[in-house]
Amino acid sequence: MKFYRVYIELTNICGLKCSFCPPKTLPTHTMSLAFFEHILTELKPYTKEIAYHIVGDPLTLSHLKKYLDKSYDYGFKVMLTTSGYYLNNHSLETLLHPAIKQINISLNSFNKNTMPLSFDAYMDAVVNLCDAKIARNKELFINLRLWNIDEAHSEEAFNTQLFAYLETHFKCTLHVNTLYEKNMRSIRLAEKIRLHFDDYFEWPSLSSDHASQGRCLGLSSHFGILANGSVVPCCLDKDACISLGNLQEHSLHSILNAPRTRAIIEGFKEDKAVEILCQKCTYKNRFKEQ
Repeated sequence: MKFYRVYIELTNICGLKCSFCPPKTLPTHTMSLAFFEHILTELKPYTKEIAYHIVGDPLTLSHLKKYLDKSYDYGFKVMLTTSGYYLNNHSLETLLHPAIKQINISLNSFNKNTMPLSFDAYMDAVVNLCDAKIARNKELFINLRLWNIDEAHSEEAFNTQLFAYLETHFKCTLHVNTLYEKNMRSIRLAEKIRLHFDDYFEWPSLSSDHASQGRCLGLSSHFGILANGSVVPCCLDKDACISLGNLQEHSLHSILNAPRTRAIIEGFKEDKAVEILCQKCTYKNRFKEQ
């Protein structure tokens, strides 16, 4: 059993209250470095890539470099996902660490919370990282996420402001209308630096009225490990509604081969969502044509 990537939530603290994210229900928790290293030893047979994310922002951790050092020592490539608010809290040595394969920066978080930071101050930190990556000829990817597309064009004003800033900095031509008219998914800004677009998505919830069957990439391409050690079938189960076991109590091998886990895997092979949360999740609709 191999996975393309495993999501490890180093912390469930993000420091923001973006309107598109539901509040977390689990207690605030940060994974210890010792427990993180234990998880890395468990993951070695299963994947070569880890993402420091489910909810929470890994850049809220002042000792992030220690986690990156451990990941590098064990041979893992790392994907960082961040709001971008804490970029200035870390050195370029950390942000351009050799363990990092890709950094995702969620630009649409800027205008969805009340943090006291100007647009220019926020974006200056983002493009300074991009410039440093280019200047140092680093191989990692930087993915600037703009996941706020909807039929109502509700964020067109913010997106226009963002496009103007990026157009000036990267000396390229960007047309916000093209984004909506042609359903574009990404634009190259520089070598291995892209502006990526997607729709708003709905976090799955047991209280949702939606119910459907279908397949998902959970437990196929990936699974998740929450900061408290709970193993979950996908990167959207932020509250461990489907806790398959806890790595503080059980081995990963036993968790992945447990009857409940196997039932989920076999169900998705037949387009069946056996868990209630999976039935209520609308994200799986994206895989209908695959």
